[in-house]
Amino acid sequence: MPAAEPNNIPPNQGIRADIARRWADLKAATPHLRARDAAEQLNVSEAQLVDSQVGQGTLRLKTDWPAFFAALPGLGRIMALTRNEEAVHERRGTYEPASFEGHVGLVLGPDIDLRIFLSHWQFAFAVEESGPKGVRRSFQVFDAQGVAVHKIYAEDTTDIAAWQALVTDLALEPGVAALTVAAKGPDKPKVSAEVDRDIFLSEWAAMKDTHEFFGFLRRHKVEPTDAFRLAEGRFTTRLSSQGTNDLLVRASSGDVPIMVFVGNAGLIQIHTGPVKRIERMGPWLNVLDPEFNLHLREDRIAETWLVRKPTVDGVVTSVEVFNPEGGRIGTFFGKRKPGEPELDAWRSLAEGLATNPGAPLAGAA
Repeated sequence: MPAAEPNNIPPNQGIRADIARRWADLKAATPHLRARDAAEQLNVSEAQLVDSQVGQGTLRLKTDWPAFFAALPGLGRIMALTRNEEAVHERRGTYEPASFEGHVGLVLGPDIDLRIFLSHWQFAFAVEESGPKGVRRSFQVFDAQGVAVHKIYAEDTTDIAAWQALVTDLALEPGVAALTVAAKGPDKPKVSAEVDRDIFLSEWAAMKDTHEFFGFLRRHKVEPTDAFRLAEGRFTTRLSSQGTNDLLVRASSGDVPIMVFVGNAGLIQIHTGPVKRIERMGPWLNVLDPEFNLHLREDRIAETWLVRKPTVDGVVTSVEVFNPEGGRIGTFFGKRKPGEPELDAWRSLAEGLATNPGAPLAGAA
């Protein structure tokens, strides 16, 4: 039987120290490697990587989400970041007060616009990192498997006194045990049920609100991409893998305000407004605007669909982008609010992706 750990040493401290040492070696060899990529190379979760720095500029936080969200509006201007495997969504601005019904919450603001699913919010940290531009402060939230759900970064005009007060209020003792994450289960194949296409399409045609759509899919036990294939030629049109590039370039050149949704199991983050500077960098298609940045892996786009959903306000058109596993990368709409028809300029742009594809490539001369 192994000897018991001394009482003054936090459990799993050896694991934490080992990860910290290996990360230090990796950073020395590859100084600009991002934490997410470093975690993958070290075969640990990103949350464990962050946890390895506890006591060295990093604090583990209590998961007191009511206190956390209550304090966010007082921070002033920040940068909110939400990502999945293929897309990163960064929006600058201020948080409005959050509202919750159980584990589902909303932040509805002109800058920061979120749909929150707290059952996936498991671990939280306050991080301070020294760099060439000074100290970079962030709050970082992870799910049970240690995958990032949401990050908040301080800006030059952030109220640092309010930031530090929130850190102090939620900080756990430095001696907290090293993080233990849940094992990621095997990916379950996405298999849709057999569906009567005529009934399926008639129910699609009877929808009154876009928010009905996911319940409609669950009721029929159909994955989104299979639903779009069933509806192809009636409510959906398959676009080329260049469809996202076409959309962003045309929205930029035509000054068409759009809505950009990117999310993961714990959060969906939304930008509403114009997009201007569209650039390619390697496999990444980017929006690089002062208030909004999007980074999207074009090489991981497997399916892009133009989708038309009936509502009481008229047809609402979206462009929906998926990876090879059928996971959602992102969704695009025209700027609109409930009770308003969608913009003619957006509908023309979206329909043109199918009838007149081939906008200039982003960043091309």
